[in-house]
Amino acid sequence: MVALGGGTGLATLLKGAKTLPLASLTAVVTVTDDGGSSGRLRQEFGVPAPGDVRNCLVALAEDEELLTRLFAFRFPGEGPTGGHSLGNLFMIALTHLTGDFSLAVRLAGEVLRVRGVVLPTSRADVHLVAETADGRLVVGETAISTSGPPKRLALSPPNAPAVPEVLAAIKQAELLVLGPGSLFTSIIPNLLVRGVSEALAENQGLKVYVANLVTQPGETTGFSLRDHVRALRTYAPSLQVDVVLANSEPLPADVAARYRAVGAEPLALEEVPGVRVEARKLLKVTPEGTVRHDPQRLAQALWELWEART
Repeated sequence: MVALGGGTGLATLLKGAKTLPLASLTAVVTVTDDGGSSGRLRQEFGVPAPGDVRNCLVALAEDEELLTRLFAFRFPGEGPTGGHSLGNLFMIALTHLTGDFSLAVRLAGEVLRVRGVVLPTSRADVHLVAETADGRLVVGETAISTSGPPKRLALSPPNAPAVPEVLAAIKQAELLVLGPGSLFTSIIPNLLVRGVSEALAENQGLKVYVANLVTQPGETTGFSLRDHVRALRTYAPSLQVDVVLANSEPLPADVAARYRAVGAEPLALEEVPGVRVEARKLLKVTPEGTVRHDPQRLAQALWELWEART
């Protein structure tokens, strides 16, 4: 299995996927994050964003281990270290020692004894650039996520090459998974890295897009399930998604009302031309009242799709 994405969505998938009897599991992670600790470290050290990579490493590690909890620890306060996670700082230190961000990620995975491989999509210090619906140019993942669905999305620099191991993993994968996660700032950025879309098109394995549970205010406002798939096809025209895996379970009324109050709507099931839509109960409501994919249910659904294919 090779899973592409970023943010909390990919980490959620990996928590469940690491329990499956897979021959190998590879996470391909976007490195365009420019907010919070990652943004500050990128600005100071000129390295790819470590935050999403760190989340995936932690997700693939043994949750009860002390090292895993240390990696996820975030320093309190507003001083120079305030808001930084120890895992981010650890990977920045490894990058400086080795001179290679992707090698630093691999070494961090060895320290955490992760069940799988985590790869940054590119070693380049790339940023997202978008043209908004009203013609404005917006730079940076954080700004783009609040500017409405972009009219056009690109990377800067535009020809950032993929890590060779990423292309090799994609070409050899029997099960390729896109999402869940922010459409324009977690999933599509991977498709913009040079070589990734071509590798996906060459792959003959089962390709699954995991749909989000709700729309994302400011990024996919008003988007339907078809709109999500259409956006993927726009930026990777040669990519043929075989299955869209979507949640069939309604949000609790009080939770749905809170999401609607901030402009997020549950993503409704519908037919998507040229793609099979599989509806499964994937919903998990956290104690804080936020919705997430249930890691175990999601992993089991993907495994069943794979078994049915084979």
